[in-house]
Amino acid sequence: MNPLTALPDPDSATMQRLHARLVEAAAADDTLDLVYRTVDTPLGSLLLAATPTGLVRVAYESQDHDAVLATLADRLSPRVLRAPGRLDAVAREIDDYFAGRRHTFDLPLDLQLARGFRREVLTHLRDIAYGSTASYAVVAAAAGHPKAVRAVGTACAVNPLPIVIPCHRVVRSDGSIGAYVGGVPAKQTLLDLEAA
Repeated sequence: MNPLTALPDPDSATMQRLHARLVEAAAADDTLDLVYRTVDTPLGSLLLAATPTGLVRVAYESQDHDAVLATLADRLSPRVLRAPGRLDAVAREIDDYFAGRRHTFDLPLDLQLARGFRREVLTHLRDIAYGSTASYAVVAAAAGHPKAVRAVGTACAVNPLPIVIPCHRVVRSDGSIGAYVGGVPAKQTLLDLEAA
């Protein structure tokens, strides 16, 4: 008889204790490169991921949280651990935003997933005030490339930090809503929330 197969299956409480010990040990040894958690919002579950530098990724359920985590493990570090407590401040700010109590985010951000012109666009998106919108053309001009309207659209589509970096505030020049990484209904919900 194999002694390992004779061991009882650990219960949920035991697994939670073991996970908590793993998080503590990884933090103490400074081997925790990427932490994540999910948070429920009016737009569904959002995945939040952070490095020691700051929030690095926000993802909608439609983006497949497991696939996003796998991509982060490939691109940033395989040392990824669910550590909800490490992201409590981010979750509170997201909750406050959806409750209408927060108009800007005061979080350390890690923009390493955006490079070049896309990163430049992200810095300008943060200048679009709560409750306001700007056209793709206006953002392109602000980024110093007035003819790069499509490139602004691409930068918004691959924004690693939607909601926190407000790409939902970018609309077409004719005022129509345009596309959004979380879907057009999500973009409309965010714009309606901010207009209230």
